[in-house]
Amino acid sequence: MSAERLRTLTSWHADWKGLRVAVLGLSTTGFSVADTLTELGADVLVLSESAEEEYARLLPVIGARLELGSLADVPAALSDFGPELVIASPGFPPTHPVIRWAQESEIALWGDVELAWRLRDKVVRADGSPADWVLITGTNGKTTTTQLTATLLAAGGLRAAPCGNIGVPVLDAVRDPAGFDVLVVELSSHQLWYLGQSDAEGELFPHAAVCLNLADDHLIWHGSAQAYRDAKALVYRNTRVACVYNKADEATRRMVEDAEVVDGARAIGFDLGIPGPSDLGVVEGLLVDRAFLDDRSRSALELTTLADLERAGLAAPHIVQNILAASALARSLGVEPEAIHAALQGFRLDAHRIQIIAQHGGIAWIDDSKATNPHAAASSLRAYPGAVWIVGGDLKGVDLSDLVADAGRTARAAVVIGVDRAAVVTAFQRHAPAVPVFEVDAGDTGQVMNRVVEIAAGIVDGEGTVLLAPAAASFDQFSSYADRGHRFAEAVREWIDRGSDDDAGSPPAGI
Repeated sequence: MSAERLRTLTSWHADWKGLRVAVLGLSTTGFSVADTLTELGADVLVLSESAEEEYARLLPVIGARLELGSLADVPAALSDFGPELVIASPGFPPTHPVIRWAQESEIALWGDVELAWRLRDKVVRADGSPADWVLITGTNGKTTTTQLTATLLAAGGLRAAPCGNIGVPVLDAVRDPAGFDVLVVELSSHQLWYLGQSDAEGELFPHAAVCLNLADDHLIWHGSAQAYRDAKALVYRNTRVACVYNKADEATRRMVEDAEVVDGARAIGFDLGIPGPSDLGVVEGLLVDRAFLDDRSRSALELTTLADLERAGLAAPHIVQNILAASALARSLGVEPEAIHAALQGFRLDAHRIQIIAQHGGIAWIDDSKATNPHAAASSLRAYPGAVWIVGGDLKGVDLSDLVADAGRTARAAVVIGVDRAAVVTAFQRHAPAVPVFEVDAGDTGQVMNRVVEIAAGIVDGEGTVLLAPAAASFDQFSSYADRGHRFAEAVREWIDRGSDDDAGSPPAGI
């Protein structure tokens, strides 16, 4: 009976009462799931190895139970509970013992995004329909494009909510009593993998979707590059209107070609070149749309100019690509070019995304700590050729050889940090031996960036660019990529305050 009942649960107004649901993980996402399900009357057991005090305190208040402890094996509390449904937070990989147990036991396995889709009719628009969904994924640029898209939609008069992997659970957006016209949903590969486990009743039918780019990342979680690619490709499944893809990234085009979409959905390409019909691109310094107009074979609509983007700090090539992707999504929902142009004039990037933190004495200091993988770091290096490159951290099993051999060759020098320094140094020795390499082996997190800044300042010797684009995760030495960026900025400010021109001297001998 459980499978038959689950097939009926496709509305907020369905009968969820008494449904036994095990929720794995008690972070922001896990709590949003538990809170939603208890409101619906389900019987909820939350299992987590740890929990923030506030969430642990609130669970019994909302009517859910909490089981804290190791999940290295299936706990007796879970098997005794006999769940009809397991909803996992995105941090649980396919190889996790509890996930395998659920699959082997033929228990339905959902993520929070599928639950939100099924409940999307809680708050509806004036015509009685739920909000449209726009899906955004990619190895890099997801959050910026999500923010851009929501900003452009709002400029066009639509009530838009950025949510998902950006930090606001989709369930919170679905339950917001104010209601929205569009949910702009950033999806990680982990969330997409869980959508791949859906039955037909749980499949999403987005208005539009984009995969911005594809490069190796999260390979340990997925098990292989192919599995990672397959998860990302799910973003296009059942798209109704616009499948937006990156013409400069062949993998995204193939995803669209292979996708099962609703009849009538169009493929919309974008890149930095001259656009063909059904594309967005750049012509003589103008960002233009040749996709969403009647006479697209012979004309184009101007969206903005590279000069305007330069004034707003948005002219780095990979940011321009994000702007084109977001514009395509917004245009698919009827936002006019004039609204896009106006909105972009006031848009600013988040911290730690190619952020200029200081320009002093001829040196520009750039914080792109969010560049946590090779693809993102390559974009930064292309935006700032000849920079002193601060690189390294936890490589997550990814090889930097291709990055170093390509974009890394343009660096003036490399300052290497992090637990995987040896692999980075070796990559330079093999693939870019002409680039001077300086290794920072400071074990104290509080001293790492001070040492980095001293070395980098000595290398540029009063003129040049210093770029923090680590191509690696931060958790080996810092609490987050934001912490890494903050500490870099603090070290730069301290160096400036204590009289940088006198302190900058010859750098130590390179490797």
